[in-house]
Amino acid sequence: MDLLGTRRAKREFDAFVSSTADPLFRSGYLMTADAAETEDLLQETFLKVAHRWHRVRSMERPVAYARRILINLILDGAPARARRGEELARSDDALDATDQASVRVLTGIDDRSEFRWALAALPPRQRAILVLRYWDGLSEAEIADVLGCPVGTVKSSASRGVAELRRMLGTRPGVSPDRVRTKDEERRSC
Repeated sequence: MDLLGTRRAKREFDAFVSSTADPLFRSGYLMTADAAETEDLLQETFLKVAHRWHRVRSMERPVAYARRILINLILDGAPARARRGEELARSDDALDATDQASVRVLTGIDDRSEFRWALAALPPRQRAILVLRYWDGLSEAEIADVLGCPVGTVKSSASRGVAELRRMLGTRPGVSPDRVRTKDEERRSC
């Protein structure tokens, strides 16, 4: 089965995938906190884009279209991922006290892992809004368009999400909320 048709369309699609795979993967990973799951979702995203490539390639913003597919796949599958996460957490409860102490020490080592932990604890839609806003640099209007919700919802969800991240990171040992910086803040400090 040949989804793309001509060689030219195949080359254009390959170029599109090459240029968008990394940024989409980073966004997806921040939303799912699972690299394997993100890879699967990204493959499914690119398959859906390939099926509609004849229309997508002429769009003004094909990356936004692919991002929207990825986000919809992530949000639709969030309950199943949460259920799997709970099952895995139950198996973590079986660790003895020594292992529990080791886990706490190791998780305090890396601020990024603490941040990913806190981000993964947020509700999926709130997590998506924070990733799109602060890591992908989308405006509130663009996020509202991608998620199909009002701009006010984006603003309030982002505000609540940031407050919750600060609360979670402020109560975890060894992590200060002001030490966690967004992509924009990192760029400004360089």
